[in-house]
Amino acid sequence: MKPIIGALLLFVCCGLLSIKPPASQVRTLGLSDKNSGIDAHDNNVIEKAVFSNIEIKQRPRPILESALETISIASKDRRVVYTARAHFEAPNWSRDGKYFLFNQSGRIYKLPVTGGEPQPLDTKFAIRCNNDHGISPDGTLLAISDQSQEHRKSLIYILPIAGGLPRRVTQLAPSYWHGWSPDGKTLAYCAERNGEYDIYTIPVSGGEEKRLTTAAGLDDGPDYSHDGHYIYFNSERTGLMQIWRMRTDGGEQTQITNDEYNNWFAHPSPDGKWLVFLSYEKDVKGHPANKDVTLRLMPASGGEIQVLAKLFGGQGTINVPSWAPDSRQLAFVSYRLIEQ
Repeated sequence: MKPIIGALLLFVCCGLLSIKPPASQVRTLGLSDKNSGIDAHDNNVIEKAVFSNIEIKQRPRPILESALETISIASKDRRVVYTARAHFEAPNWSRDGKYFLFNQSGRIYKLPVTGGEPQPLDTKFAIRCNNDHGISPDGTLLAISDQSQEHRKSLIYILPIAGGLPRRVTQLAPSYWHGWSPDGKTLAYCAERNGEYDIYTIPVSGGEEKRLTTAAGLDDGPDYSHDGHYIYFNSERTGLMQIWRMRTDGGEQTQITNDEYNNWFAHPSPDGKWLVFLSYEKDVKGHPANKDVTLRLMPASGGEIQVLAKLFGGQGTINVPSWAPDSRQLAFVSYRLIEQ
């Protein structure tokens, strides 16, 4: 069989394989084109073809754009505060309502609520901060989860809100901060111990940690109710990831949501009226980035769940508390993939 000179485009692992003969010799052939020498309709014959002038092009990866947004609870109006063609995550809204904190490339950044350019916080040696960080109830301290030490496993530290030398709180790793008790004395976090991820608490001053959950499977995302009586968290103990609530000593563990979504990162509003959380479709495992997700809202006392916003996001959207101090707005991060 003589070599085929033709024009062909194939998708190969996100790249393009193209055959580029001289322009004068270009013709397009189907696999069953009799002139090509290849007949796709005869299952008993194996045909071979020789191609020349092949060029393989790798399709550029999309550029990720992150957007820090706020949304009004009453009107559901969204406002973009800051965007960047970079990956940043998990906004905290300051206790005085004047700025946000978020993580990007291992650092914590501060951004005015009015927008502008974010400035890095001085966290000394802690330059591998992940998306589990938050502000103390009195607004004077910052909890971070950093992976700079201990074999690059996450540990929880406390430092002044304006920056400074972090003080280690958890002795065991990995530990991921998620909640601060309203009296400022206790931290709640998710930690892996002996292969199980569960909810723990520890005094802000350090000391012995207390395990609150023991169910098989992942328990994650603890956050305190406004009165300090309960801890909300997400658990997959019944199959899909759902929102649960328990007493701060681990008692009375009660399922709050029970639907066909995977629900993550429940955050009670400062006034105690609302509970916001992130929902994935039921077939999504874990809490990955770059998915179609929904921010949903329900009364803290129970009742109808409503859609607050639909967006492209997931990991990094609302991993940590992000309510405005007056409970009228919420901050979150959405994402966009821009084709090159």
